[in-house]
Amino acid sequence: MSQVACPSCGVGNRIGAGDPHAAKCGRCGEKLFTGAPIDVDDAAFAAHLKLTSAPVLVDVWAPWCGPCRMMAPTFAAAAQHFEPDVRFLKLNADQTRAPAQLGVRGIPALILFHNGREVARQAGLMTADQLNAWLSRALAPLSVTEKQS
Repeated sequence: MSQVACPSCGVGNRIGAGDPHAAKCGRCGEKLFTGAPIDVDDAAFAAHLKLTSAPVLVDVWAPWCGPCRMMAPTFAAAAQHFEPDVRFLKLNADQTRAPAQLGVRGIPALILFHNGREVARQAGLMTADQLNAWLSRALAPLSVTEKQS
C-alpha cells in the first residue's frame, strides 16, 4: 500500500489496490492524481516529501526565467506520463525558502526525492526526451519504471 499527500489539502492518504487515478482524498474529496504538476509553497513541499511514498520530482523555477517557462510544458507532459509512479511538484524560487535551503544555484532545476532524501539533481533546460531519459535513469535504482505507452 502506498501513501500520497493530497494536492488540494495536503493530508496524507493511503492508496490501495485498484486504479490510483480514481482515488480521492479522504478529507476533502478531491482527486489525488490529476496528471499535472502541483504548485507548492514551503509547507506543502515539506508535506509532500514527508507523506508521499512514491518518488517526488520538484521543478524549481521562477516566472521571470525564460528557460523555466520554456520547460514548463515539458515538465507537465512528463507529469502526465509518469504519474502516479512519480509525484510532480513546482516550487517557485521567488516565493519559497526551500530552494535556498536545498542549495539551488541555478534554475530551472529538477530535484528527485525518495523517502524524503534527494537522490538526483539536474539543472538547466531539458527537452522532453532528455527529461524522460534522465528521470528514467534516476528512477531505475528505486525500482520505479517508466509507464509503457
